Amino acid sequence: MSTIVAPSLLSANFLNLEKDIEMLNRSEADWIHLDIMDGVFVPNISFGFPVTNLLKKITKKTLDTHLMIVQPEKFINEVKETGSTYMNVHYEATIHLHRVVQEIKNHGMKPAVTLNPHTPVSFLDDIISDLDMVLLMSVNPGYGGQKFITNTLKKVSQLKELILQRNSTALIEVDGGVNLETGKMLVDAGADVLVAGSFIFSSENPEELIKELKAL
Repeated sequence: MSTIVAPSLLSANFLNLEKDIEMLNRSEADWIHLDIMDGVFVPNISFGFPVTNLLKKITKKTLDTHLMIVQPEKFINEVKETGSTYMNVHYEATIHLHRVVQEIKNHGMKPAVTLNPHTPVSFLDDIISDLDMVLLMSVNPGYGGQKFITNTLKKVSQLKELILQRNSTALIEVDGGVNLETGKMLVDAGADVLVAGSFIFSSENPEELIKELKAL
């Protein structure tokens, strides 16, 4: 299976968003990664549901929504309405994680749990079998264009081992500082999905970079 590539819309040109979506539609990108921030859980505010609700009208790519917000369980229905396949909630922001995971499933979406750089993979031991994906943050969440945290490579390997031990089918997704060099190391460590934002959208040939990431 080739690497799943999920360009992050956070780095797109919001003055001409439709053009960037058309580029992603032409490209070999598998998913579109949507980072929704509230300025509380992370020190930044991005975009919200009025923007994400429009995407299902202009793309057939899989939508992967990542809620960097407090109380993400309050917005399960809104995420469902965007047409998202995956709903990512942070372990650190979700007190009743098992309940939230089941609610995401009940709404017909695939549940994913995100871990910040400081959160050990072992914290997912009791929930990994219920998840379709785990997102490892390889930067501190809130801003694009940050430097890759190399300890993430160890976490990917640890997560892969946990998934195998528990007979889980969860995918491993990584977000933050992903480029061709770090992407190759992540895939070699066991990552299935690479999220890349500024690396793709600041390129003169983003479609070619997406193709190269998929080939890792």
